Amino acid sequence: MRTRKTAGGVTVHAIAGTYVVMLGLDADAPAREGLLGFALERIDKTEGEQYWLTGMRTFKSVYPNPPQGALVSTHAHPIQDFLWSDFTAKPAHDYVYRVVPVRGKPKKLEYGVPVEVNVETERPGHATHSVYFNRGVIGSQAYAREFANKDPRDLKGAEQKRAYAWLSRGLFEAMRDFLRRATGPAYALRAAVYEFSYEPIIEEFHEALKRCKDVKLVYDARVKTTKGKPDPSEAKRVALTESLLKKHGLKSAAVATARTATPSAIAHNKFIVLLKDGHPEAVWTGSTNFTESGIFGQSNVGHVVEDPTVAAAYLAYWTRLHGNPEVPTLRGSNAAVNPDLANFPPPAGIRPIFSPRLHDAHGHTMLDWYAGAMDHARTLMCFTAAFGVNQLFLTVLKTPAQSKDDLRYLFLEKWGVNAKLAAATKADLEKNPHNQVAVGGYLAGDVLHEYLKDRWAVERSNPLSTNVRYTHTKYMLVDPLSDDPVVISGSANFSDASTVSNDENMLVVRGDTRVADIYLGEFMRLWRHYNYRTIVNAKADAVTGVEHGYEPNYLAEDGSWAADFFKKGTLKEQRRLTFR
Repeated sequence: MRTRKTAGGVTVHAIAGTYVVMLGLDADAPAREGLLGFALERIDKTEGEQYWLTGMRTFKSVYPNPPQGALVSTHAHPIQDFLWSDFTAKPAHDYVYRVVPVRGKPKKLEYGVPVEVNVETERPGHATHSVYFNRGVIGSQAYAREFANKDPRDLKGAEQKRAYAWLSRGLFEAMRDFLRRATGPAYALRAAVYEFSYEPIIEEFHEALKRCKDVKLVYDARVKTTKGKPDPSEAKRVALTESLLKKHGLKSAAVATARTATPSAIAHNKFIVLLKDGHPEAVWTGSTNFTESGIFGQSNVGHVVEDPTVAAAYLAYWTRLHGNPEVPTLRGSNAAVNPDLANFPPPAGIRPIFSPRLHDAHGHTMLDWYAGAMDHARTLMCFTAAFGVNQLFLTVLKTPAQSKDDLRYLFLEKWGVNAKLAAATKADLEKNPHNQVAVGGYLAGDVLHEYLKDRWAVERSNPLSTNVRYTHTKYMLVDPLSDDPVVISGSANFSDASTVSNDENMLVVRGDTRVADIYLGEFMRLWRHYNYRTIVNAKADAVTGVEHGYEPNYLAEDGSWAADFFKKGTLKEQRRLTFR
């Protein structure tokens, strides 16, 4: 939901998703006079709680040496920004946020007229779209505080259960509960899976089979060969899948079908269709592999669509996959029933896109359409990429816009899949200052000791994942704060292969502000988390210690901090105008 309130020259625009509430702030000239920042109070009407929210920055004259990882009240140390997010919100809660302008002196603060906004956070489950993001931040101050940076696999008993529940943040439970909707003989499940190794979920498939007697899977069993030799990592993955299918009673030909045709491609889907009395009712899709890493480690999303028409399209696609066709055949059959989108914006509502797909007469594919969607953003575009940025997108992103002031936020697993591509991508993105990039990372001990001087707690890497540790999501948001947002999300990595070769699926959702608010809140949660680490790690590579000019990032002790947010042409001004 979105709501806006003004009092005393200060405006608060609240955007609430499920676990995130963003507050876009603005202030007129009189309200900015002597402004030291904003104190933030949250009243939780659902749980009967009221308290001042916290941050990490302090006034040097008041609190020069806070201990490692300390949080301080914004009542005493106000935020100095015009965009702030509450990442501790809970779904389906009724909150009141009181934003209080703070003036005076750091040791004698004066509090102005509060702006109060009532916010109801969204429920993850919904009549049409249910959206579930895991936490995706093992390398974080919060995980360090909660679990002392221990590998969750090494924790014991109740503490391990608590850690996995914290990391899942409802994603595992939602996946499990979707499978449990198949309660008896009236129901059936059809799934297309890529990585399939998390045994509690595999066992849920087995239990569903016992209940409804009608569960069928298409699993990736493609193993490409090089010089006549099978790829060892792919062969190992397929062998693990097949051993677990056998272990959990799912290996019979009546249940599991191996996807083997055209072994140079991959069967990269992660979706489940729920049927009742032979009719498709809902589909589970998104970026989450059925693995421990996918559910609890790297950032992922599960997206349920309760729409018989959409579910029927997925079932028809599954049926095509079940025949194990070669890529050229599947391209043709997909094109016959699922043509490309021609123009932007797409039709209102929900449109699934299935791969592999044909090129058109001009050599274009849906990837060109996605790049065009990115270029159509008027104010804000958000994009995640786990395996680099495709050249079509770089062409859009590297060219400074001449007729619009859109912000482009990117959250990347890494700059590129190798050093050469990483350097080229970084150089291209830096040609346009509107590209604001966050790259996966964490605060390691050397950075903290030498650069941050132990003001933050040491973080750890994600031990549950190997190739992709930070983000595995594949989504794009086009003008998500408008009344007509476009959300694109699914299994495909916005790559050439994901469009023309691999088995993939995407959802294009236009005009649903609730879906956009949930995705935007989660995107900004992760972007802000990793953007700070991107900046700190880059600076730490160039400069170490106070002897080289470093000083902790204290709060300004006068109103000068706000000037850049009102300076024409600055990114801070643009961000304030976008979110206010």
